[in-house]
Amino acid sequence: MQKIYDSAERALEGLLFDGMTIAAGGFGLCGIPERLIDAIQSSGVKDLTIASNNAGIDNEGLGKLLRTRQVKKMISSYVGENKEFERQFLAGELEVEFTPQGTLAERMRAGGAGIPGFYTKTGFGTQVAEGKEVKEFDGEEYILERGIRADLSVVKGWKADESGNLIFRKTARNFNLPAATCGKVCVAEVEEIVPVGSLDPDAIHLPSIYVKRMILGGPYEKKIEFRTVREREAA
Repeated sequence: MQKIYDSAERALEGLLFDGMTIAAGGFGLCGIPERLIDAIQSSGVKDLTIASNNAGIDNEGLGKLLRTRQVKKMISSYVGENKEFERQFLAGELEVEFTPQGTLAERMRAGGAGIPGFYTKTGFGTQVAEGKEVKEFDGEEYILERGIRADLSVVKGWKADESGNLIFRKTARNFNLPAATCGKVCVAEVEEIVPVGSLDPDAIHLPSIYVKRMILGGPYEKKIEFRTVREREAA
């Protein structure tokens, strides 16, 4: 199967539709599928539900889709660095399903593993538990969380072979791995593509069976959310 496409737009062709659910990898600006997000924005698809740890920052990452009002609902754990996200939520313009960070990762992983739901103690007794089933195990109460199944997964890898085996670089593993597995179709962008057999099998983070389409996205500009430098010492 030919998995490598020459552009993000072509890689997403036939996969986007209004009202769909997208699982997106990345954390802040680390490991986000920039080229694919840009292609989703330019497509004009709308009423999206996006499952992602956060929504990037203003005008970067998923924040671009918030600016163009293409997102109807976010399933996220953190919104602190995105003022537009905050504004739309407080104004009632954006539906937000807050999910504890570990629970969100497990919801994606469970969806990818074919597990429809699981019980966790995280969030019990808080607003997170409102409307959810509660069950007792060994004298402790747990809430039922549903696995996430998305119509599409978009992720960013560091290196891949031509068959789609992926390696994520360091912190960029974050949500990319569970997000990749929970979509009906996973499209990945990577910094480098090498011939099959070039990668150590023990180093593979995401097997090629999960990756249906792939693009070479580089070169990338390394963006930093908060640049902190020490004061220059006096001469």
